[in-house]
Amino acid sequence: MSRQVAVSAPGEVRIPRASPSLARKARQQAVAPYLLLAPTVCFLAFFVLWPMVRALLLAFQSTAGTYTSASFHTMYHDYQFMPSLKNTLILMGTIIPIEFAFSLAMALILQTGLRGRQFFLYCWTIPLAISDLASGIVWLSIFTQNGFLNSALVDLKLSQNGYAFLSYQHKLSLFFVVIVAEVWRSSSLIMLILSGGLQGIPKEYGEAADVFGASFFQRIWHVTLPTLKPSIRVALILRTIVAVQVFAVVIALTGQSLPVLGSQAYYWYVTYQNANVAAAFAAVILGISILSSAMYLTVLRTPAGVAGGGR
Repeated sequence: MSRQVAVSAPGEVRIPRASPSLARKARQQAVAPYLLLAPTVCFLAFFVLWPMVRALLLAFQSTAGTYTSASFHTMYHDYQFMPSLKNTLILMGTIIPIEFAFSLAMALILQTGLRGRQFFLYCWTIPLAISDLASGIVWLSIFTQNGFLNSALVDLKLSQNGYAFLSYQHKLSLFFVVIVAEVWRSSSLIMLILSGGLQGIPKEYGEAADVFGASFFQRIWHVTLPTLKPSIRVALILRTIVAVQVFAVVIALTGQSLPVLGSQAYYWYVTYQNANVAAAFAAVILGISILSSAMYLTVLRTPAGVAGGGR
């Protein structure tokens, strides 16, 4: 839209102001993104930020309401604190790499022209519809002493009485059972995130790699993974937050035989009726989540020039 220039006097040029309707439209366009974000911000502030702040305040309070660090002192000297912290970190360090490898393989299969891949997608996403506790109960029916797995081992003459997978005396088998259940339950979430990232990678990248004679694994390492960093970052942050909070599956499968931070927070709140120490455990879980997220954001920073890049 061209503007008319008015000359009021020799050597004086006056440009008329924009019309009020155009100025109002510009203001509306500037405010529109914030209005669209407002419902999400309000939801997160009310259901996430405020409970988090309230839990932190509760962790630094005594039962009388005074501010103190006694709850953290009690938590630290609890005989189950160090085992639960160690078990949580072990599960995180084991589950996340295994899930990522499985999820990446599934996402790559979905990107191929393999016949029946939609059937695979349907089967792989079934665990998303199952809750944590229900998933734990399903795997409990498989690994218990008279469960499906031991029954199959006995019927195949591979074992006489089966194997006590869920015995407190076999720590390795307890970890194995929980890892299998968690990998089955959550791999589909990471797979969907990675599949979305793979669809955003230009096909020209793969064609250029083929021209230079790159093998399949070279393409994955030098082309796919670097351009997939934004999706990997989101997937790992979400999965780490869920892994550090692991609770229902562990309770359903192992009871108190494998203490984790989430189960200890539950026991202190429900069994011992001490919300302050339970909030201290929750604060430790929050701290691990924040530190791990900051690590992912730092290590997996993507240059702006890479597809989908952004810091």
